[in-house]
Amino acid sequence: MSQLKIDRNNTNLAGKNLVVIQLSGGNDYLNTIVPYQDGLYYDYRPNMALRDDKIIEIDNKIGFNSNMGTFKGLYQNGDMAVIMGIGYPEPNRSHFRSMDIWHTAEPFKTSSEGWLGKTTKAIDPDGKNPVATVNFGRGLPRSLAFPGVSVASVGSLESYGLYTGLSGGNQREILLDTVSRIYQPYSDDSFVSLRLLETGRGMLDGADILKEAPKEYSSNVEYSEDNPIAQSLKGVAQVMSADLGTRIFYTQHGSFDTHTNELVNHALLWQQLSEGVENFVEDIREMNKYDDTVIWVFSEFGRRIEDNGDGTDHGSGGVAFLIGDSVKGGMYGEYPKLSKTDQLDGDVKYVVDYRDVYASILDEFLDVDSEWVLNGKFNPINLKSPGNS
Repeated sequence: MSQLKIDRNNTNLAGKNLVVIQLSGGNDYLNTIVPYQDGLYYDYRPNMALRDDKIIEIDNKIGFNSNMGTFKGLYQNGDMAVIMGIGYPEPNRSHFRSMDIWHTAEPFKTSSEGWLGKTTKAIDPDGKNPVATVNFGRGLPRSLAFPGVSVASVGSLESYGLYTGLSGGNQREILLDTVSRIYQPYSDDSFVSLRLLETGRGMLDGADILKEAPKEYSSNVEYSEDNPIAQSLKGVAQVMSADLGTRIFYTQHGSFDTHTNELVNHALLWQQLSEGVENFVEDIREMNKYDDTVIWVFSEFGRRIEDNGDGTDHGSGGVAFLIGDSVKGGMYGEYPKLSKTDQLDGDVKYVVDYRDVYASILDEFLDVDSEWVLNGKFNPINLKSPGNS
């Protein structure tokens, strides 16, 4: 195990663990939760509409995409909240701007402060744990950025770390010392340099801690090696099993930017996600972590109501999911109406503000003050099961 000692007394361990699955590219809401009894759906989508065995019925109006078998099972067990028509005022169809809005919880102005980075600050205010939040994937999502907060970004845990391929421990130590010197601040009042120092030090410490996680991991669950989101979720399970005090785990899946060949691509993406979530839930059940975990699945926007012949274009309004034993399952919001008079410039109108869901996640599950994180008071929508601690 790493020589760095994690001071758990400086970390808020009262709440649940949060696993985030970002569906990058704009997931098609109407082909995820399908309004199979609405004739307008088929009128607007003569080419992309799902029919018959491509749908798993939820009730006599809507159904899951047939590739979402795991999600249907979680829903039937009461472990999944389906947030219908989620979005924000004045929707933006740019991937980058819309994702920034979700990442910063700021729909009307730009910000460099991510809502989960700020949450990490609340959980670990003194920055004692460099792996309080771990991102699985390349780069750092803006949602995890906040001054004074370091986040470890991981590809494969088995090969994770700096200069792990160097032969000879002495050579690696020399290069690590060089990197450490690079991150030294030029002056005490240099915010940029200090932020680089914090990030760099956290990266060095986090690398040494996380490389040990696979050694602590044992599971009967077999994750497909050809399924990228399954492999990311396996990494989450590995870190979770090591009890490193990590509270926030971030993953991404996609691209859901299905302008062309949507029926094939969208089906594959949901098949992979459904399989990965099934493996992960089974895994953390075996390690008795499921009760302490909630899984948040979202995308930056939905797609247009009308298809374009071979796919769908950028739209607004969407669907999100919150999964866990402590979640009060069911449908939240309402399915947006598809008639021309109810559309927003060819898109579905949002009916649930995403910040209300963030407030629920923060207040009800993470035991973090949502008003501080979100820079305002929003209305949690009571997503937690009654009596669940």
